[in-house]
Amino acid sequence: MRILEILIPFVGGLGMFIYGMQTMAQGLENAAGSRMRSLLEILTRNKLLGVLLGAGITAIIQSSSATTVMVVGFVNAGIMNLQQAMGVIMGANIGTTVTGWLVSSTEWAKFLSPTMLAPVAIMAGTVIMMTGKRFKTKEVAKIVFGFGLLFVGITTMSAAVEPLKESEAFCNLFVTLGRNPLLGIATGTIVTAIIQSSSASVGILQSLAAAGLIPINAAIYIIMGQNIGTCVTALISGLGANRSAKTAGLMHLLFNIIGTTIFATGAIIYLSAAEPAWAMESISQTQIGLIHTLFNIATTLLLFPFSNLIIRLAQKISKAGKEEANSRVALLDERLLETPGIALRTLNDELLRMGELVVGILKTATEAILKPDENKIREVKEKEQLVDKMTAEISAYAIQLSSMEISRKEHRETVEILQVVSDIERISDQCENMAEYAEQLLEKGMAFSEMARQELSDMAERSAVCYRHALKAYEKEDKEALRLTIEVETEIDQMEILFRARNISRLTEHRCDAQAGILFQDTLVSLERISDHARNIAEEKGTAVEGMRPQKAACPAPKD
Repeated sequence: MRILEILIPFVGGLGMFIYGMQTMAQGLENAAGSRMRSLLEILTRNKLLGVLLGAGITAIIQSSSATTVMVVGFVNAGIMNLQQAMGVIMGANIGTTVTGWLVSSTEWAKFLSPTMLAPVAIMAGTVIMMTGKRFKTKEVAKIVFGFGLLFVGITTMSAAVEPLKESEAFCNLFVTLGRNPLLGIATGTIVTAIIQSSSASVGILQSLAAAGLIPINAAIYIIMGQNIGTCVTALISGLGANRSAKTAGLMHLLFNIIGTTIFATGAIIYLSAAEPAWAMESISQTQIGLIHTLFNIATTLLLFPFSNLIIRLAQKISKAGKEEANSRVALLDERLLETPGIALRTLNDELLRMGELVVGILKTATEAILKPDENKIREVKEKEQLVDKMTAEISAYAIQLSSMEISRKEHRETVEILQVVSDIERISDQCENMAEYAEQLLEKGMAFSEMARQELSDMAERSAVCYRHALKAYEKEDKEALRLTIEVETEIDQMEILFRARNISRLTEHRCDAQAGILFQDTLVSLERISDHARNIAEEKGTAVEGMRPQKAACPAPKD
């Protein structure tokens, strides 16, 4: 028997299987589009819903490793706590069993025979991809194509190992794995860790089972080892993350090790004492899918009540405290780019977090200009630097996301974020300008007249209202908030004209200091431009409001 004649077709079949699985999963994920983002809302409720969500997402992307890497990204980004992560991790183990059932369907659903269905699916998918115009159509084509390629891969692997039935040494190897549980678990762990996909590892096992090479006891222990091996990807992903994210990876490992320990012990007792003859029988693909599913569901049901203990143990091992300061400015994680819909939601959340930060900066800058204070001036400048860093990180992340394969709607939303982050950053710049004007007043011992302070106070209050309406209009796509933003912005334009005229009058009548008068004018300009940028933000979604005048041109560059 020539090893290469078996190995080369087997490796080629494995490649087709993995690529088909990934293509189908990517198509499913992209077709789901923005609906994936709404799943994040469920995460804030309870752990049980997290289990269901983890199972659902993993069933779509067909990889528990990918789901747990996503969880590590969520925890690292601060949008998921460890309790929520634990539920998703448990559900991921259940969701990953879908691939096994898909592969075994050739046994219990004869109409899915790969020899007939797979070539048709590949051809149909290829034709649709070449002729389809719409993004969703092409993604559906990917699903069909991946489905067909997955079956071709599993058939190729099964055919490649068929001659091994005649090899006594190879058959004895799996008999040994069945008789030595630790060796069987270690084999499943190592193979899955190498290819970093439990679904693909189960597919390999099923291809061997199709050739009648795997005894039941060996399959049981290998399946348990596969659940441990799939944790490696998340542990590697957590190496560059914060301690809480590392803890999430450890939680996954502990969950699977504890589950494997409990059920391996039970399997050893049962198979050696009660059913030794049955344990040596060849296992079918369907039986592998059934054992894989039952093991993961039973483990989840058994350990769910003790999930908090697993979290505490993982925290103790990783030495993670209940709270940990995140060193990054923007809480964005590149792991989430694997699921563009969720990455877009996270990006939008960070944009809104930055928007709320600038609300506070505007308030402090107003206080500083009305009553110059060194501490407030310093606070504005420090927070403005933070906004600059957030702008850079959010913009870079948005550019990365826009270069990925996303829908037209998601691409448009990403471009909107780039526009809005620029407007928010310019509002922050205008606040810094106001702080610098306050600094000049303080250094030169100047002060605005009582009337001037009242005028600035009124205009600053309206600018703040305009900005808050703008954030609401953008976040909620609220037409009423958009209408109010435009209304207040128009009012501020009129206030700026009126207050400028009054200031000139005070200057000509020598009722105020000339230098203070110039700083007053500059402050009016900053407040008016803040309202301009606020209007840009509100109108970015393109929500039409009947009777409103056209959008104004964008303001000049920052520090204007």
